[in-house]
Amino acid sequence: MFKRIFLIVLDSLGVGEAIDANVYNDTGANTLKHIIDNYNLFIPNLEKLGFTNTINMSDKEDTDAYYTIAKPINVGKDSLTAHYELMGISSKTPFKLFSEKAFPRDLLEKIEEATGKRIIGNKVINGEQIINELGERHLSYGSLIIYTSNDSTLQVAAHEDIIPIPKLYQYCEKIRKITLEDQYRVARVIARPFTGKPGKFKFTQDRCDYAVKPPKKSVLNYLKDKDYSVISIGKINDIFDGEGITKIVKSSNNNMDTITKLTDIMEKKFTGLCFTNLSDFDSLYGHNRDLEGYAKAIEELDVEIPLILNKLENDDLLIITADHGNDPTFPGNSHTRENVPVIIFSRRFKNPKKLEPLKTLADIGATIAENFDVNKPEIGESFLDKLK
Repeated sequence: MFKRIFLIVLDSLGVGEAIDANVYNDTGANTLKHIIDNYNLFIPNLEKLGFTNTINMSDKEDTDAYYTIAKPINVGKDSLTAHYELMGISSKTPFKLFSEKAFPRDLLEKIEEATGKRIIGNKVINGEQIINELGERHLSYGSLIIYTSNDSTLQVAAHEDIIPIPKLYQYCEKIRKITLEDQYRVARVIARPFTGKPGKFKFTQDRCDYAVKPPKKSVLNYLKDKDYSVISIGKINDIFDGEGITKIVKSSNNNMDTITKLTDIMEKKFTGLCFTNLSDFDSLYGHNRDLEGYAKAIEELDVEIPLILNKLENDDLLIITADHGNDPTFPGNSHTRENVPVIIFSRRFKNPKKLEPLKTLADIGATIAENFDVNKPEIGESFLDKLK
């Protein structure tokens, strides 16, 4: 048994179209490959772990880690459904998208009634674009800026000088209750505070996600029920709405800050799971179709890999994966339906190698569950016996 397992999700760093990508109009998507094709990516530390080999599942001699891919089976390509799958929850009912005409008038009227604020925006648009387009009007009238991406999100932006952060959070909590109704079924309501002056508005690091509660118990719950530590870093606690989490480590929704928090936790004594999400890949670069920014963020992660590996103890296990794709070369600005890389490292391993592709992301959760001898999740098969 491994005493501590560190699971890191590289948010949106997919490695090639899933078998059902055509259903999502994502045929040909490949986040990592297309970044490499268009940028001279220098990631020697990740390459040693077999990371780039996951694109074509090519063989690598003298790899430092087991490597493979996992195939998504949950419906949809939202972060929630993917994280649910990682932790063994089957989800066959997709969250609703509002990517054609944004939100219906009846929903906006309910929001205005609940918050006492007028709504402006209601567009399918990038966040930086809409606050610079409507920020000055917001300053003048105090209206809430509401927008969505091509994912199941309702995002609420407000300038800190006009609507203080605690008040914005209160509004989002009210909106969350409304959007739980079946006719809306929004996966996440997201508070997006911003600061600055016209032409120079900028989001702060005080973003807060309000997700729905998971439909069933996950591996996180099973670990908590057996008194294991379940430590959340980044937006994991928000994604699972606190279910199964024993310790919340807040980060500024910034990759480097999140990695710092992770390495700090690695110096602590605990038995259980530390679950981390690096969100910059998705929120800053994937959705903005910023290929160069995405590539540089991968290189920044690569620099941190030796530090992370050096902090692992002999009875620790590290798993690096992703939740979906967000190919910066693809049309639009939404997630892409892709397989995800799976890198498994431990000092114990004698001859790590390529593994067969995992049939579902849930195999990761099943492996964690078997390691700690807790309830097996409803989906997923453990690969613990293959790690030698």
